[in-house]
Amino acid sequence: MPAAAARLAAMQVHSRAAPMNIFANTVVTLTFRLFDADNRLVEETTEAIAYLHGGHAGILPKVEEALADHKPGDRVSVTLEPSDAFGDYDTSLMKIEPLDRLPDDVAVGGHLVTEHDGHEHVWRITDIADGKAVLDGNHELAGMRLRFDCTVVDVRPATQEEIVHGHVHGAHGHHH
Repeated sequence: MPAAAARLAAMQVHSRAAPMNIFANTVVTLTFRLFDADNRLVEETTEAIAYLHGGHAGILPKVEEALADHKPGDRVSVTLEPSDAFGDYDTSLMKIEPLDRLPDDVAVGGHLVTEHDGHEHVWRITDIADGKAVLDGNHELAGMRLRFDCTVVDVRPATQEEIVHGHVHGAHGHHH
């Protein structure tokens, strides 16, 4: 092999960086499928999502813990107990409200957002009967054991701005 071709081949090998592993302050892009305890698909991505790894609250802590040190192409599966995901089901977060106290367009499956002491709360309307609506303040997946299966698509260093803001900017992330 001529010397120029050998140098070019060596440069190409060195220009391909090894895949980056997931660690604090990296941006992780992944696809996922979420299953319930009966192995029924609950949710899946149609496009890859991205989050800032390292305790920035961009993904469930147990999932983040399981993803640490992985790299693009890795598949990870995590079983989540209710306490690891959306909490136990809390019956105190259920209430019955007269329809005349609610917006005219309330419907089963719909949501209402209320504010109390400066905090927003989302209520699902689970039933309407006899002039009353049943409101459920639990997350739809509360009380459920779940399995989170994902594939790491990409890992890159976070920008200083992303680290300061605590979330991803740009493609698949948050835009200001």
